[in-house]
Amino acid sequence: MPTQPSFTHIETLAVHAGHQIDPGSGAVTAPIHLSTTFERSADGSYAAGYVYSRSDNPNRQALETCLAALEGGAAALAFSSGMAATTVVFQALATGDHVIVPGDVYFGTGKVAQEIFGRWGLSCSVVDLTDLDAVQAAIQPNTKLIWVETPSNPLLKITDIAAVSEIAHAAGAICVVDNTWPSPICQQPLRHGADVVMHSTTKYLGGHSDLLGGALILRNNPELYARLRTIQQWGGAVPSPFDCWLLRRSITTLPYRIRGHCANAQQVVDFLQTHPAVAAVHYPGLASHPGHAVAKKQMADFGGMLSIQVHGDAARAAAVAGATKIFTQATSLGGVESLIEHRFSVEGPTSRTPPNLLRISIGLEHPADLVADLEQALMAE
Repeated sequence: MPTQPSFTHIETLAVHAGHQIDPGSGAVTAPIHLSTTFERSADGSYAAGYVYSRSDNPNRQALETCLAALEGGAAALAFSSGMAATTVVFQALATGDHVIVPGDVYFGTGKVAQEIFGRWGLSCSVVDLTDLDAVQAAIQPNTKLIWVETPSNPLLKITDIAAVSEIAHAAGAICVVDNTWPSPICQQPLRHGADVVMHSTTKYLGGHSDLLGGALILRNNPELYARLRTIQQWGGAVPSPFDCWLLRRSITTLPYRIRGHCANAQQVVDFLQTHPAVAAVHYPGLASHPGHAVAKKQMADFGGMLSIQVHGDAARAAAVAGATKIFTQATSLGGVESLIEHRFSVEGPTSRTPPNLLRISIGLEHPADLVADLEQALMAE
């Protein structure tokens, strides 16, 4: 692929990184390469560098180049879902290795680490990563990975990426950060010492609730990259050419969408934190948030995700979600439409989520309409 120009502003990267004018037609918009296989030259070689679409594809290569640039990484790998990307990280470890994951971690990540790979001999400690002494105390001789999620899902706890990365490296482990919620516009973990960033690209990077994808971006670890690339190619959990093309197209507007999400979220939070029906608001942009100082240090903005706890029980929280009219009750986040979800109902009896909590993804509707919808839902009987 041609050498990409060097850009310093993320808005320009979002438009141009991994993109080139089609050399065959001069088309400004990249074509979609749907072919599953590629022609050999007369001598049996592959002049264009592509063999089979599971191994590589022009659309996936363009996307991976873009993702690496957005996060300031050396290389990226695209997957068919965020959970596929997460699974590959744990799959790259060895039997008998030890990992540390946060207590407030995405439900699916905990399932993969403890239930799926626990059966294959991976040991896992669940720790409050906001407590650095607890992180240090959890280190074992065989610790190989610390998984960070900041802001966390769904309580929006903030972990100091630089401090946890230092602990991991001192132990000979790597630090992996799930950066799905903030996106590279709000937070770039590799610049704070993390080794790998994971995204569910289904969320803010895709941004329109119409594609499924995941990604891993590495700071600089050729050995780990080779291991992950092997699993990607032979495990086969790769995105389709169309999904790669659609995601790359969506990324062009990412910086401007994120600014809208953040601005709307702040206005909604300002309303919610004084509402008599709300017991707690979890949002790192609040000065009262226990992780606010760390968030200010490592985040450019505070994101479009927030959680609230209403006065009452699970039934009351579910009733508020059910009374909304603009917000949609649905699983996911990061789209242009605002979503609300009672996570405890989704996760089931083993959930660590408070029963009265609602997770809210703030979309790009007018903030006054979002506030009015939450007001009527909170006051509904």
